[in-house]
This record gives sequence, structure tokens and C-alpha cells, in this order.
Amino acid sequence: MTKKTSNQMWGGRFAAGPDAIMEAINASIGFDKRLAAQDIEGSRAHAAMLASTGILTDKDAEAIREGLLTVLSEIESGDFQFSTALEDIHMNVEARLKEIIGEPAGRLHTGRSRNDQVATDFKLWVRDQFDAFETGLITLIEAFLEQAEAGADWVMPGFTHLQTAQPVTWGHHMMAYVEMFGRDLSRVRDARARMNESPLGAAALAGTSFPIDRNMTAKDLGFDRPSANSLDAVSDRDFALEFLGAASICAMHLSRMAEELVIWSSAQFRFVALSDRFSTGSSIMPQKKNPDAAELIRAKIGRIFGANVALMTVMKGLPLTYSKDMQEDKEQVFDAADNLMLALAAMNGMVRDMTANRESLEAAAGSGFSTATDLADWLVRVLGLPFREAHHITGTLVAMAEGNGCDLPELSLADMQSVHGEINETVYDVLGVHNSVASRMSYGGTAPVRVREQIASWKEALK
Repeated sequence: MTKKTSNQMWGGRFAAGPDAIMEAINASIGFDKRLAAQDIEGSRAHAAMLASTGILTDKDAEAIREGLLTVLSEIESGDFQFSTALEDIHMNVEARLKEIIGEPAGRLHTGRSRNDQVATDFKLWVRDQFDAFETGLITLIEAFLEQAEAGADWVMPGFTHLQTAQPVTWGHHMMAYVEMFGRDLSRVRDARARMNESPLGAAALAGTSFPIDRNMTAKDLGFDRPSANSLDAVSDRDFALEFLGAASICAMHLSRMAEELVIWSSAQFRFVALSDRFSTGSSIMPQKKNPDAAELIRAKIGRIFGANVALMTVMKGLPLTYSKDMQEDKEQVFDAADNLMLALAAMNGMVRDMTANRESLEAAAGSGFSTATDLADWLVRVLGLPFREAHHITGTLVAMAEGNGCDLPELSLADMQSVHGEINETVYDVLGVHNSVASRMSYGGTAPVRVREQIASWKEALK
């Protein structure tokens, strides 16, 4: 059944109200009420500017500002009654403001449109998420730095193809994640700076004939400047896409670490023990301690990736400027932000609480002929062999050790000399895992001295 009463927010253009189905598909209040604080912040700044420029009287502006504080208080206390018929947070706030202060509420919308209003609200909300994102990343980086410092000289296997490759240090492995999340931090700061332009005052799409002061509202809202083109200001959602892009890359990093924690905490690896705070048990197997927090981080990443693709798809075919499609820009970002912050907090807790098993790490570091490359390097460095010849000799010795059921350091000198007669006793100096990692002194290498240098550098950078 079609409603017969007109919608006061649409004015006199429509004689009848919307059909119930149209009302349901058109309304966004179910999710954009999360923008209430930002909407009221923007409206208060707009009212102050209208008074400063003489567009509003000081009396009306003051009534508006005080009325908006009352509305915010009602929302925060849970006493506010949201209406689907009023479509969105902007109209819900304005309608309640009119009930509180009367006729002056109708003057608030002078010199602006819902188009620039929603762009401003959403930017303010996403900016807050960037700030929370930055804080979460810094906290997580500090957790990895603590682990790296504690085990800067602990040896463990380094992997390629999940096969033992060369010995590395625990500190070096932890610092790899510091670098990953450090790039995320750089992306967050870069995107946050780029998005900090105010759309307010762009109005519907062409600006306004009222003598507004966009620099004043931009400053009051913490923006660096007003956006330079009104068409772009109301149609831009790059800031949300950049948030989702940075969130997706960070989420991928979180998922990689989560996967390592799942593997490392298994009985087959025993590299780490996760705390009880981030593990669960089994309903039937009493011995189980499951890394559920890590697994859930690994799974939640799909929601963040999905949000990124969804918003890109919404925006890809839109002509300038605003289209109602853009109402679908928020739910994905809200969900992605919620899950990202939860994943960051959970990973921070797991990394801080986990205990590395130094003995298991060291035992695994020497397995799988992990010092074979050190042997090849020794043949090049000491005997002057071409690397390809050294590689072949080393491969032959690995096959010999494998056939004998031993590791490279356990081959006798006679065994080694049977492959190449010039090999001497000093070869055993490079076959130990501690000697191996200590020798990797190149910049960025796994030598403990280099790891400690990088830890100190990051600590200084985060001050």
C-alpha cells in the first residue's frame, strides 16, 4: 500500500510518500547512524561559520549549536528514536533538532547539501579509523620488537617453500614482520594526509551562492584545506578505498603471521606456545589447545578483501557527481574497520603473550642440511672454486650425508675429501648454525649484530 502523506524532507515535489519497499531500499539509517557524532560535529562547525559570515544570526546559530548537543546527548544515552521514514542520519538529526528548537533548525542547511554533508561525515569517520589504525600498528610493531630483542641471537630454520633453507635468527624473523607492518604504517600515514581535505561547502555539486567561508569550516573540523573542486568533493570516495586498500594489505600481513602461528604452535613444530588467553580447547579431545584466535584472524581477512572489491565495484561505473549507488559505500567500510581493529588487537595480544621454544627452534635450525649454502660459500671463499662447481660439490656431499643418515657436520673429513681433495678441517667452522647466522653480516642480514641494529633503528623511529 502506498502512503498518502508527503515526505516533508523532500518538500513539495512529491504528493505521495514512498512505497514501503522504496522506503526500505532507500533508507540508510540502519547503518549510517554510526556517523551521528561526525554529523553533529560538521553541523556545529557549519552553523558557526554561517554566523561568522552573517548568513545566520548569532541567536539562531547558538540555538542550533546547543540543540545539536542535546541531540548528541540523546543519541549517546540511547534515548534517541531513529526513523526509517527520515532515511538517514542527517534527516533524523535535523528533524529532532526542529522538535527541540523550532524554526531556526530549518536554517542550518543553508549553503550545504546532503551530498557534501555525507561526504564530510564519512571523511571524518574514516579519518578517525586511520588514526586508530595507526595506533594499532604502532602497538603491534612494538610487540614484535620485544620478541626480536629477546631472541636476537636465537637460531631457527629459515624456510623457502616451507622447506628448511638456511639458519636465521628468531629476532630476524620477528623483524621481517616489523618491516611489513612498518610499510602498512607508512601507507596509513600517507593516505591519511592525502584525504584530509574538507568537502563541506561544495553543496550539491556546484558550490553555493552564499558567501560561506570554507576555510573556516575546514580548520574547525581539523582538515588541512577545503577540497578544490566541488564536483570532485561530493563524488570522491578515494579516501574510503584507500582505507580499504591499506586495510587489505595489512590484513594479508596479519594472515601470514596467523598462518605461521598455527604451524609453529603445532605438536609437529613446537616452535611457540600460545597463551591460554588466545587459545581454546576441544569439546571431545582433552589434550587439545587450539590456536583459534590466529585461525579467526586468517578467516576474517576475507571480509576485508571483500569490502575492498565491493566498494571498487560500486564506484567503477558512476558518472559525476553523486548517485544513490554511493549510499552503499559505508557498510563495507564499517565492517572492514571493525574486523581490522579486532584482528590487530588479537595479533598484538598473541605476539606479546607467545613464548618461543628456544630449544626446539635450535634443534630445527640444523636439520634439513640447512648449512649447505655455507659449505658452498666456503668452497668459493677458501678454495677459490667457481660457485657453480661449489654448488655441485655441496650437492654431492648432501646426497652422501642423506645416504649415511647423518647431517653435513657429521660427515668425516675423509668423506668430504673423497668428493674434493682440498677440503680441510676449517670447513667445520662454517657448518654450525650459530657460525652460519653470525656470518650473515651484510646489511639486512640475519647476524645478531645486524638484528640489534635494526631493532635500535625502529625504536628510534617510533619515538
